[in-house]
Amino acid sequence: MDLTQARETKAQLSDFARDLAERHGVPASPYAVGDDATPADVVRAPTLSLGLAPQGEGAFGIAVRYRLGVPTARSFVRRLAAEAGDAVDVRRTGRIRTLGAQVRPPVATARALGETDRVRPLRPGVSIAHVNVTAGTLGAFVTKADGQDGSAARYVLSNFHVLAGSPSAQVGDVVVQPGPADGGRAPQDRVGTLAQVVPLTPGEPATVDAALALLDDGIEIDATYPVGAVTTTAAAAGGEAVAKIGRTTAHTQGRVTAIEMDDVVVGYGDELGALSFDNQIEVEGTGGAFSRGGDSGSLVYREDGVAIGLLFAGSETGGADGTGLTYCNPVDAVLEALGVTLA
Repeated sequence: MDLTQARETKAQLSDFARDLAERHGVPASPYAVGDDATPADVVRAPTLSLGLAPQGEGAFGIAVRYRLGVPTARSFVRRLAAEAGDAVDVRRTGRIRTLGAQVRPPVATARALGETDRVRPLRPGVSIAHVNVTAGTLGAFVTKADGQDGSAARYVLSNFHVLAGSPSAQVGDVVVQPGPADGGRAPQDRVGTLAQVVPLTPGEPATVDAALALLDDGIEIDATYPVGAVTTTAAAAGGEAVAKIGRTTAHTQGRVTAIEMDDVVVGYGDELGALSFDNQIEVEGTGGAFSRGGDSGSLVYREDGVAIGLLFAGSETGGADGTGLTYCNPVDAVLEALGVTLA
């Protein structure tokens, strides 16, 4: 199928999946799976994520992703695959979570391959976080014209769950490098303050998980690490070879396995529960996992240094080699939501 045909088929299958869910009595709002489920364990009908899977030479199939252990999911997948015909790419996923660091020091730091130390000048890929969050990754430096004279202030770009961490976070909260899970403390490791977030609301679909930290005066930066200054963006077309530099897994390589993924349900913990994201990019590692907890906020770029996404979530199982799948917000959607440009 060409791109237009694939999008039309995806829309039809989405309607079909919703009809299946209604007929089987699966609730349309988040619901718990298992007797001991927490808010982070909930899923949302139709328990499937649908997107577009590249098939070479401009052709696309339908990407169908489902989580193991969810009642009725396999049945739904079989019926969707029958509707879609041969042009379907079905994959199982594990539980999809945000990819902030999951454990406290010293374990979190010991398991990381990337930059968990105090790093000056600041550069992409290092540990960073709100003073009350564990740790994530500094994705990129961005600017916006803030002053009346048109001067451009300097900001760090990362995820909401890295630079804010909670709906109760306030503009002006301290951001430290390294993140607290890696020993960062205020005031000695302060590099800036929370400046802007794209709000996330329980029960409402989202597109981006993004936030900015305003850098303090006198903080030096190196925007050229590790592949030169990344200032150009592009929409993911599917199939691209990509890379990222992250706090936990350092430099990894992967391939875009699906685009325009809808209903990607991500666990955010007790405060936000499970949130559904639309229009996401899926990446699979080549030669191992593309990301792990602590890599949230990493900028994902093509081999030619063009940015395509902001990494925010993933699973530790699933995918062709069993090392998990990674999900990214389209970078242009992130920059537009925040009103910034790559530095």
